[in-house]
Amino acid sequence: MKLYLASLGAGLLVGVIYSLLNVRSPAPPVVALIGLLGILLGEQMIPVGKQLISGTASAAACDKANSVAHVFGQLPGRRGAEVSDLSKHKS
Repeated sequence: MKLYLASLGAGLLVGVIYSLLNVRSPAPPVVALIGLLGILLGEQMIPVGKQLISGTASAAACDKANSVAHVFGQLPGRRGAEVSDLSKHKS
């Protein structure tokens, strides 16, 4: 979570600097980013819907479809654990 907050803080700082220099940001407009979020969420509607129709509870359906992990991607703290697990198997 600290990584996400640091990233947000850095982005805000750069935005302030761009504003002070009167420069337009090269980032895509907010409407495009909202569209991308819609795509990520929309990808999960069918798998979660199938689970719900089969009678699975809503919390379990979301977990089974792995929707949270897919929408947010690999969380920063988990990569280190997986890399160390891989190095144990190689030796």
